[in-house]
Amino acid sequence: MAPTVAIVGATGAVGTVMIDIINNRDSVPWGEIRLIASARSAGKKITVRGQESTVVELAPEAFDGVDIVLFDVPDEISAEWAPIAVERGAIAVDNSGAFRMDPEVPLVVPEVNPEKVHERPRGIIANPNCTTLSMMASLGALHREFGLKELVVSSYQAASGAGQEGIDRLHAEIEALAGKQVGARGGDVAEALAAAGLPEETPFKAPLALNVVPWAGSRKDDGWTSEELKVRNESRKILGIPELKVSATCVRVPVVTTHSLAVHAVFEREVSVAEAHRVFEAQSSIVLQDDPDKLEFPTPAAVVGADPTYVGRVRQALDFTNTLDFFVCGDNLRKGAALNTYEIAETLVK
Repeated sequence: MAPTVAIVGATGAVGTVMIDIINNRDSVPWGEIRLIASARSAGKKITVRGQESTVVELAPEAFDGVDIVLFDVPDEISAEWAPIAVERGAIAVDNSGAFRMDPEVPLVVPEVNPEKVHERPRGIIANPNCTTLSMMASLGALHREFGLKELVVSSYQAASGAGQEGIDRLHAEIEALAGKQVGARGGDVAEALAAAGLPEETPFKAPLALNVVPWAGSRKDDGWTSEELKVRNESRKILGIPELKVSATCVRVPVVTTHSLAVHAVFEREVSVAEAHRVFEAQSSIVLQDDPDKLEFPTPAAVVGADPTYVGRVRQALDFTNTLDFFVCGDNLRKGAALNTYEIAETLVK
């Protein structure tokens, strides 16, 4: 009998993308696809694989008969309900941050550490943060060949990483500034937004339109942010390198969807651009777009809606040995969230 999969948060931003992924798969291994959401969304009709499905309310009995549950909800909801799903006999695959650093919960990227799906003492598998995920396919492939030692990363994170609130705020700022001559001096953008009646409070801590904001996440010790520490800690866990040296600076940019990262990676063994190209081209989940003579490189606007991550600007770092610099773009709502979560479920049933 084909297994039953359930999506918790089926009507949310990531859940909607996951349903789109399922609808566009050539085939799926599931018998039933059950949609679960809050009481507010219960009863809504959604078409999945050509059949109309009714969203059911999140409750313990909603997990009865389910083999795998995909959670696309905030941390506190996952923390409460994923263990309940496990108690009712399901494997929980969680897209939130509730379990990522739990030593009894594997943190999985199927291209990098698929074997970890079978090591789940709590019955839960965690999906990494979207920023970390954007570079994992490329780093995992390079690590297998050359042995990763050190990592310095600057991320350029889309507004959608802050949820619908972030998308709405960026659109409101762009609309408020449209047609205005601003940005000639430091305070013009903030003054123009205030004059347009936009609230001073923003999920980005500073104006994002016509600007970049070197802050993503919440404040942590010694000036670091939660997003920067996620890149460090999750990279170590996924790659299985607890001693990996990592430094990250996370920057919010005025892009709606798709995170980008500038990666400086140091390896145990000598590596060339040609060897890196060979490694990238061998990965089905990576698109190499790297021709400096033709000015070919990935940009977030061109990657939106794509399943693979795109890699370009591959260079051997000047003045450093055994080192590569490259640029990565990945849709943070697809591979960065919904797609990887779904691929973990597919890995479980293979």
